[in-house]
Amino acid sequence: MTVTKCLVIAASTLGLCLLASGCVYRINISQGNFLESKTVDQVTIGMTRSQVRYLLGTPMVADSFHPDRWDYLYYFKTGKTQKVDRQLIILFFAEDKLIRIEKPTGTFRDPTIPAATGA
Repeated sequence: MTVTKCLVIAASTLGLCLLASGCVYRINISQGNFLESKTVDQVTIGMTRSQVRYLLGTPMVADSFHPDRWDYLYYFKTGKTQKVDRQLIILFFAEDKLIRIEKPTGTFRDPTIPAATGA
């Protein structure tokens, strides 16, 4: 085999690999508690754990070292774009009552809604 023929095969293989790498489909990744701002705004100081669980659902992170702290985390990554949407709300309880809410500064914004996939 000549050197020219080897270079042509190597260049062709490299070109095909580069073309094929652009065709990879990356799915959207959605994890955690999907919370809307209208639901989060309904949570108020003094609510019981069961009332909060009814509104927001079961917390994403249940820390056995801090049983009076509930973390609601939402993570959404859009396919190839590397765009990440994160939302974190932390609730603190004392004697089965909500005493403090930590959420992002400003108003809570609705997370990105995942696109429906066709069946």
